Amino acid sequence: MEECIFCKIIKGEIPCKKVYEDDKVLGFEDINPKAPVHVLLIPKKHIKSLNDLCEEDSDIISHMMLMVKKVAEKVNIRDNGYRLVVNCGKDGGQEVPHIHFHILGGKPLSWQPA
Repeated sequence: MEECIFCKIIKGEIPCKKVYEDDKVLGFEDINPKAPVHVLLIPKKHIKSLNDLCEEDSDIISHMMLMVKKVAEKVNIRDNGYRLVVNCGKDGGQEVPHIHFHILGGKPLSWQPA
């Protein structure tokens, strides 16, 4: 998808502060962090949202879940804890139509009322 900002980041057309990368995923610092550590983990394959996942994407999503721990270790939040957030759709808070995980940490986190 040419107009997707995350696809442009994957292609190197838009710079990012990379935290982790392999053949299936890219992790980079969020430009509008909600915690002292806020990393976005995205698949290199364009998948619009959780609602657009299909059986053939199970290897990518399971790989993403496994890489969360690796990213948390790399940014030094694994031992104290972190939050993993996945937003789906406009009402769910998804701002970019490319599935992504928010990995948040670096301080005690609390829930904010909706």
